Amino acid sequence: MRILHVYERYFGRLVYGVFAFILFAVLSLFVFFDMLSELESVNGKYTSLVALFHVLLQAPTRVYEVLPIAVLISAIYVFSQLASQSEYTIFRVAGLNTRQALFSLFKLAVPLALVTFIFGEFIGPRAEQYAQKVKLEAIGATVSAGFRSGVWVKDRDKDATDGGEVTRFVNVAGLRPDQTITGITIYEFDPQYRLRVIRVAQEGRYQGGQSWELQNVSETRFAELAKTAQPTQAAQPAARSDALAPVFRAEQLKFPRVTMHSELTPQILSVLLVTPERMSTVDLFRYIRHLRDNKQDTQRYEIAFWKKVIYPLTLFVMVALALPFAYLHARAGAVGVKVFGGIMLGLSFHLSNTLFSHVGLLHTWPPIISALVPGTLYLMVALLALRWVDRH
Repeated sequence: MRILHVYERYFGRLVYGVFAFILFAVLSLFVFFDMLSELESVNGKYTSLVALFHVLLQAPTRVYEVLPIAVLISAIYVFSQLASQSEYTIFRVAGLNTRQALFSLFKLAVPLALVTFIFGEFIGPRAEQYAQKVKLEAIGATVSAGFRSGVWVKDRDKDATDGGEVTRFVNVAGLRPDQTITGITIYEFDPQYRLRVIRVAQEGRYQGGQSWELQNVSETRFAELAKTAQPTQAAQPAARSDALAPVFRAEQLKFPRVTMHSELTPQILSVLLVTPERMSTVDLFRYIRHLRDNKQDTQRYEIAFWKKVIYPLTLFVMVALALPFAYLHARAGAVGVKVFGGIMLGLSFHLSNTLFSHVGLLHTWPPIISALVPGTLYLMVALLALRWVDRH
């Protein structure tokens, strides 16, 4: 057991040291290209310095995205070096078998998986939201998503008069950096799905407690007065002359302010600022529950949710993929070639992870299957490679 602790500490010191360097190099490369892309938007108050600040705020999200690739490259480099200098052969002679080595690497991956979870759940989403707010404030714009008119959200509420349930379809044209919504159009239906109110507001501010204050509100209310006989043609049968048609009256009102109770919250509407893949699992779960309550499609957000849950576990797949390189001696290929192969392997995993998300969405696969397939495939590749090198 003492020998196991010795080589585990040795592996950990090598892997963590190289990992820090690789992560810094890959992150710097991503930040550089993000800055080049952002320079195209530099104009007016959105200066190069603000653009650089915006890109740096997105760096935590980039850390979360490239962590598995950095782990794979660093582990492959370390094991390729150990193989080229016959150090790993010495460990095998001392009694280290493949199963023990794999278990030790899994233990080394636990802290890195925890770091990935922290960046993906806490640091990344908040930094991403703040980055978008910084940019929007600088360019003086709002953001919208969905259709050209903005985003459409289904909402429900209790009727203040009879306690029945009313259904609303809310259109929000944009969301400002301070989470003020603008260009609001609300279509409100009674329990029989008859349109009863069209409400248009210039902007709305969240007051807390599921309450919004709408400003500069224009309402059109529809009320059924009575039923009158429909005009009939002479050629129609006399029996149809008694057919009755409802008569509605429209009333237009204007209010400087209106308080509206709603299930919508700024956290739900924050999907306008951050894509589902960059949201936290808590925000995704909250939004999925809102969509389900309103009988709306949730598949895209469920796929993003399960990917966020599973993503930290991919680090265990990465170290499993790196271990077979320790069994390839120097004459089987230079260290640089192995590292290049590791880079290609990591990029292929990243691309397949994105690909299966789109394929699962297109073919309506269960969201958890779409999230599990890439990691499962690469884990099978790693286990087959380990079995092959162990036999040969």
